[in-house]
Amino acid sequence: MRDRKKEIRLALPSKGRLADGALALLEAAGLAVHKSTPRRFQASIPSLPGITVLFQRAADIPVSLRDNAVDLGITGWDLVQERTGNDPRILSLLPKLGFGHCRLNLIAPEGWREVNRVEDLNHAPIPKRLRVATKFPNLTGAFLSRHHLNEAHLVPAEGTLEVAPALGCADIIADLVSAGTTLRENHLKLLENGCILESQASLVANRHALKTRPAALNAAQTLVELLVAYLRAVEQLSVFANVRAESTEKLAAQLAGKPAITGLQGPTVAPVLTRGEDKLFSMHIIVSKDKLTRAIAELREIGGSGIVATPVSYIFEEQPQACMNLAEALKE
Repeated sequence: MRDRKKEIRLALPSKGRLADGALALLEAAGLAVHKSTPRRFQASIPSLPGITVLFQRAADIPVSLRDNAVDLGITGWDLVQERTGNDPRILSLLPKLGFGHCRLNLIAPEGWREVNRVEDLNHAPIPKRLRVATKFPNLTGAFLSRHHLNEAHLVPAEGTLEVAPALGCADIIADLVSAGTTLRENHLKLLENGCILESQASLVANRHALKTRPAALNAAQTLVELLVAYLRAVEQLSVFANVRAESTEKLAAQLAGKPAITGLQGPTVAPVLTRGEDKLFSMHIIVSKDKLTRAIAELREIGGSGIVATPVSYIFEEQPQACMNLAEALKE
């Protein structure tokens, strides 16, 4: 049997879009998960040999973290908040991993034309107190209390919630929404100010494990740094161009007022060894994908040619803010 004190456990969702997203993110960041057989609930990350990957239901991961059964986990922020709330044993390392986006929202029947906001529920067309079907009773109950709807009755539910109002099991529902297509098909509508929580996949940890086990802390820092560097790079491009200029000083003057080609901290410029008499400088910048068209235009305005744009794999900082936040959190 493995020594739990030496084993570093990372919990990942076992199925669904969170599972697919977590595996895809880790692989893209150079942390591909290896599972010997598809049905095994244990795996490894060859590039991080000290970590054992365990697959669990996404909803169970926050509880496993709280109870020190695992050290690190990737799951939905909505599940962390519902299952463990602001429990000090849980430490958020990266709350925004960029996938699994959704929001927990109050949803009412489309036919309730006079009910469009949360406060309108006080005048809902129902004979008795409001019934709310949800899989998130803690978050939903707290939200209703903040909006002075303490008399509402929460109806615990599993499976497809959209049918609850039609079946008469509840008056409204509180459920996760992404695109909203299913709501429209079932004649339901979002309440305008009924967003209970915005959520996406998050990297979380057991605070005690990171405070007391250096190996677990080192694994967490490595995960954080690689994921931050990858996520920072994924929307960027590395752009190279040759630019005619008499000197670097004159090239710098040409760059004034060209915000799309300033790079992260400024462009890297180096002389090009040409066969002719023209003075050419090679310019290298990092450009956001959504600013590429503007960057090309600005490079051409200063005489840029031979422009090449390539993907960026990682952008490492001197000290990632997330790692500094982690160090501060462990002092508490």
